[in-house]
Amino acid sequence: MTLVRWNPWQDINTLQRQINRLFDEDMLPSALVERGLSRVPAAELQETEEAIHLKLELPGIEAKDLDVQVTDKAVYVSGERKSETKTEEKGVTKSEFQYGKFQRVIPLSTRIQNTNVTAEYKDGILNLTLPKAEEEKNKVVKVNLA
Repeated sequence: MTLVRWNPWQDINTLQRQINRLFDEDMLPSALVERGLSRVPAAELQETEEAIHLKLELPGIEAKDLDVQVTDKAVYVSGERKSETKTEEKGVTKSEFQYGKFQRVIPLSTRIQNTNVTAEYKDGILNLTLPKAEEEKNKVVKVNLA
């Protein structure tokens, strides 16, 4: 059996090479999507006394490619951004656009009236107005201090 001297710097160099590979040009977001790490749409949630206003960022997706379902406690959004086919004679095309299917479930902090939801989709932004259920709007909780 041969004895080999352990060199801690070799381990550090190996780790550094692995980290550098993560940031190589081939590992930019488009490569991550190919590996199944698709992006979910960004969301913005604002709660008022009367309703919850949900805004979702869905650029490049047509309304017909979206599926929005609302329960009294959550919003489910799914869709697909279809890829465009390009033909190029010369040169190389690199793209960081993300294509494919996505889905997201957004839990809500209070119960809503899911039969009265209004939606507007314009310029890649989906705005949902989710009116609160009557019992949630008028809910008063007594705090016991003794």
